[in-house]
Amino acid sequence: MRFLPLLSSRQSPVPWISFGNVELAWEEGLHEGWTQAVRNGLGVHAIHLPRREWGEELLGEALEALRAPLGADFLGIPSGIPRDLPERARFLNALELLLEALQGRGVKIALRPLPGAAPGLVSILKELRCDAVGYCWDQAVGADLDLISDRLFCGVEDGSGDLTGLRRLGYRWNLAIPASDPQAMTRTLARLEASHPMIFFPEVNP
Repeated sequence: MRFLPLLSSRQSPVPWISFGNVELAWEEGLHEGWTQAVRNGLGVHAIHLPRREWGEELLGEALEALRAPLGADFLGIPSGIPRDLPERARFLNALELLLEALQGRGVKIALRPLPGAAPGLVSILKELRCDAVGYCWDQAVGADLDLISDRLFCGVEDGSGDLTGLRRLGYRWNLAIPASDPQAMTRTLARLEASHPMIFFPEVNP
């Protein structure tokens, strides 16, 4: 697993060039320096959208993020479970439109389950049988990893450093760490990499 800085999309990328790879928390716009930074080799592994209701606002924000020439692999979307049929219809319609917009781009959707939403989202995605949709694990929420592990694309750490669950499953993902100061993040990444050495096989079913 790689530990990557999670930056605001409105931050200047210049102080982060030496990190090589980052993830972005989308905040209604992109700092003008990101296009050149990506051209110069800074990789953006994932773009994480803010929490929105499934519908036009979320679609508009997702499409704005996708128009930016960042080359991201994943689009992280916080998501609850639809509570009734109208909400389910809006969810499925928005998801279908997003998948159409992503076609041919190489970007996959990583739903970030809100508290209690993981079982319902897993059930819906199994019905859809869609390979381009998976999950982003959020340590602060603590979704059941066993439920989402077979389609886990990425993760976000909350700063506690307790990655027991991921270690049990094996390190196969990039984990984003919220960051604002490059020097502090350099120390944090060094600490995490030292305390969580790479594992190539899961501890369960070795």
